[in-house]
Amino acid sequence: MPAADPRHAQLRRFKRYALAMLLAMLAGFVVSHLNGERGAWAWVGAFCEAATVGALADWFAVVALFRRPLNLPIPHTAIIPRNKSRIADSLAVFVRDHFLEPEALLAKLKVFDPATRLGQWLAQPPQARMLAGMARGWALQALDLLDEAAVRRTIQGFVAEQLRQWNAAATAGDLLGLLTADNRHQRVLDEGLNRIADWLDTDAVRQRASTLIVRYIRKEWPKLASTVDWIKPIDEIGDSLADRLARAGLDELQDILSQPAHPLRQDYARWLDGYMQRLRDDPALAARVDTLKQRMLEHPAVQDYVQGLWQRIQRQLREDLSREESVLAAHLQRTLGKLGDAIGRDPALREALNQHMLSGAEKLTARLRSGVTTHIAQTVKGWDERKLVEQLELSVGRDLQYIRFNGTLVGGLIGLALHALTTLLGSG
Repeated sequence: MPAADPRHAQLRRFKRYALAMLLAMLAGFVVSHLNGERGAWAWVGAFCEAATVGALADWFAVVALFRRPLNLPIPHTAIIPRNKSRIADSLAVFVRDHFLEPEALLAKLKVFDPATRLGQWLAQPPQARMLAGMARGWALQALDLLDEAAVRRTIQGFVAEQLRQWNAAATAGDLLGLLTADNRHQRVLDEGLNRIADWLDTDAVRQRASTLIVRYIRKEWPKLASTVDWIKPIDEIGDSLADRLARAGLDELQDILSQPAHPLRQDYARWLDGYMQRLRDDPALAARVDTLKQRMLEHPAVQDYVQGLWQRIQRQLREDLSREESVLAAHLQRTLGKLGDAIGRDPALREALNQHMLSGAEKLTARLRSGVTTHIAQTVKGWDERKLVEQLELSVGRDLQYIRFNGTLVGGLIGLALHALTTLLGSG
């Protein structure tokens, strides 16, 4: 149950004081009249009579602001309830013209120098840490609010659509173009040839070559192999041939590696250039590459990966943001601190920020002026009249009772002055 507003009791107390003064003046007037209004009683009667009139007049004026005195249909009473709409419009215009005047607001904002204050505030580690912590909490709340199924569907649709629109053949051509820049493709060829040379220059490879040669001779020329075996073992001949083939291959590889203009290199370069051009311009080759791309997209493993992409991202984000030593939060804190330092050091940056803020404030104020004015007017017009009267009376009613006090005293003093004047004139 809400606590009672102490202003109610205070207002009632002051109303009782004002009523007590009125009753006292009436009592004084009656007593002085009963005593024939002679001597001192004449002065008492004059004071009390005028004070009663003043008290009643001011009571009527105060009450007429909020309601009809004695509930009588007297014109120009209950001023506030009857003029609620006009008061609402006037209040709205007053707030608009005195609190939302663009020039006045912008002048105060310019003197305030918000960019400098922002830089000083951000440069303090506790402030940057607080902002980073708040951002970390907001990010966690945002993750909780997201519809995971909808996000997964959106990501899957977006990735699939982007991959479908991707010109894989042209991209492959561009990639090969990057690889061939500055003769990188020749270095790739050199690396491949060196590996082949290392492979040929091994006993295991030569032994396999010898075995294959001997097997082929025995299969294709069995009689010749039997005859030659009488002269020299065919296995030795295979070893010799394999060794010579390996040496011939190594010699050829050395020639290619040592000659930048070797015909093989030129053939390789022409083939690669032609293939890159076909990837960019040949519709048939592009179609084959696109078919391979579509098969890749339809592969279950790719579909599963895309569907689980958001789940993995969300899990990593949640794990990081849930820790006090969050990497993302720490990065944001460092960024905010650096931003604060940069604002403090760079006058041009401060000036630019201030200009952006002033421009934004001007546009915002222009948009808010009419909206706020309408909102205030509609809000006041929508208030219940009794509630409006009650709140206003609680706010200023106590001060209005002083008007009744003053009216009583001033009226009495005026009564004394008039009585003195009439007495003076009568004696003259």
